[in-house]
Amino acid sequence: MPNFSYVAIDKEGKKVEGKVMASSEKDARKILRGQGVKIKTLRPPSFLEMDLEEMLANSGFGGSFGNKELLNFTKQLSTMINAGVPILQTLEIMQKQERNVALKMAIKAIFTDVGEGKTVAESMAKQKGFSKLYCNLVKAGEAAGILDTILEKLTIHIEKQEKIKSQIKSAMTYPAIVVVIGFAVIYAMMVFIVPKFQEMIQDTGQEMPWITQMVINISKFMQDWSIYILIGFVGLVVAFKQFIKTPTGKVIFDKVMMSMPLFGGIIIKGSLCTFTRTMGTMLSSGVPLTDSLTVCIDTIEHSQVQADLQVVKDKVVQGKTMSEPLGRISYFPPMVAQMVKIGESTGTLDSMLEKVSEIFEAEVSELVQNMTKLIEPIVMVVLGGIVAVVLIAMYLPIFMTAGGNND
Repeated sequence: MPNFSYVAIDKEGKKVEGKVMASSEKDARKILRGQGVKIKTLRPPSFLEMDLEEMLANSGFGGSFGNKELLNFTKQLSTMINAGVPILQTLEIMQKQERNVALKMAIKAIFTDVGEGKTVAESMAKQKGFSKLYCNLVKAGEAAGILDTILEKLTIHIEKQEKIKSQIKSAMTYPAIVVVIGFAVIYAMMVFIVPKFQEMIQDTGQEMPWITQMVINISKFMQDWSIYILIGFVGLVVAFKQFIKTPTGKVIFDKVMMSMPLFGGIIIKGSLCTFTRTMGTMLSSGVPLTDSLTVCIDTIEHSQVQADLQVVKDKVVQGKTMSEPLGRISYFPPMVAQMVKIGESTGTLDSMLEKVSEIFEAEVSELVQNMTKLIEPIVMVVLGGIVAVVLIAMYLPIFMTAGGNND
């Protein structure tokens, strides 16, 4: 967002000069009029004064910000508001020190909107990167005058969400690296080493065993068709990604993943952890139950869980308790419905849901660890077995020749 330079007359009749951030000259004039000054001259920034990163961001090449940047932003915003710094001054300070271009641009836009009289929640809702959960909680915090407290809750929520994601990512990283390196080694053996053995075996005139001939045939196939295999693999990956982006593909993929051993458990428990934590955070912040359910449905990525929670919301809208439809969802542990029922009857639903989320968080961590312990040996055995078969196939004719010479 560019800085417009201006010369104006303030309310006391004094000449003032300065700069104002605005998306256009019209908006700059509107902001200055709101400050009660009479504009004499208003000059847009020259090309040399333009921020290159900002220009790239405006053109769509500046990237975006993720939960890590959002977490730091939320922590700083909470600290400064808690210290009594006015919101406009807080936003101005934060946008000046922010290094991520996309977030810097978002803070500038929020600063401008708040300066024009909009609420912080309304301003954030217009920017990418701020979820419905985030904006709804900020809205509740502004309405109740406890924005700093709400931001602290958001900080904890984002930290726990990132913890689960990082656990799953780290658990999958090592096996993925082993698989890639393993297949690279196998490819190198089949394309470069097996042909050398083939020449040696052919020079001896020895008849090749069936396993050796099979490995040689596979090697020749890989040499002749490697580029086509690679293109076909990339094409399948692209087609698969496009397919799961479609509504039908997303539903099919989610159902398959939910039914898989280990992975299904992690997906289900992870979704339940997100649901209970989000609900608990929103209810404790004063957001109505139906609004909280709406945000939860938008927050959860799994289509089957979304559909089931939509049924729960519809029942709640009809006047039923939340525990009743939750108890009918097959993959929801009975403990969830029971604790929700207790929370509803005692008026402590928010704290009950937060306790349930902690239980699910621990279960997800345990499932991720178990998956890692199981996947690693399976990957090693499969890759080691392939390498062993190739080596046996190549050395078998040599051993047979040596045995025949000894006879």
